[in-house]
Amino acid sequence: MIRKILVTLFYIGIAALIYVVHEPLLQWINQADREYAFVTALVATLMSLFPVIPYPIVGGVIGAAYGPVLGGLIIWAGSSIASVIMFSIVRYGYQDWGVKVLHKYKYLGKLTVLFERNAFITITLLRMIPVIPSIIINVYAALSRVRFLSYAVASSLGKIPSMILFALIGHTIVTDPKEIVYMVVVYGTFLTMMYGAYRLWQKRAEANLHREQECQTGRTS
Repeated sequence: MIRKILVTLFYIGIAALIYVVHEPLLQWINQADREYAFVTALVATLMSLFPVIPYPIVGGVIGAAYGPVLGGLIIWAGSSIASVIMFSIVRYGYQDWGVKVLHKYKYLGKLTVLFERNAFITITLLRMIPVIPSIIINVYAALSRVRFLSYAVASSLGKIPSMILFALIGHTIVTDPKEIVYMVVVYGTFLTMMYGAYRLWQKRAEANLHREQECQTGRTS
């Protein structure tokens, strides 16, 4: 219990600090030179870990300041590192409690088993859909029995498309705003295809799990 309280207080304290200084940090990013790219990546990590403002806004500011290539790399690194840190915080502080909750209810327990069996592809696909809050994926994966390395790699890979998009939008706003419409259409089409593929895969995985459970029931009866 003491460990959980300390972890919670630490997170709340850092979040409060970021809330107080987030506006000056954004102004500094917008005026920073390329030689401060590493420092900007650290700031992006904090902004992603403690999202007092939406991370796409942070990504857009960095993309406008550093361009689509370096800016995309910076916000991808920041977001990926932040997700790993969040995963570690939740797993260290709350997994013993979370596993009980995830397996307490029958449907949620089945869903968690399915998620754990296919964690890598599931996390990668979910990361490619930016409308799904990142914190939900971070916490759910950390409370489950997903291995740390599988989560870190899958999460980082899945973040690449959306992070590039944020940087491109920020860069395009200050260069040629008309191109944003084409970018949104192309990325929207991509997301629709990825979501359709994920739903198809999910249905097949659930059907396989159901068949396995029926076989196990048949053996025990």
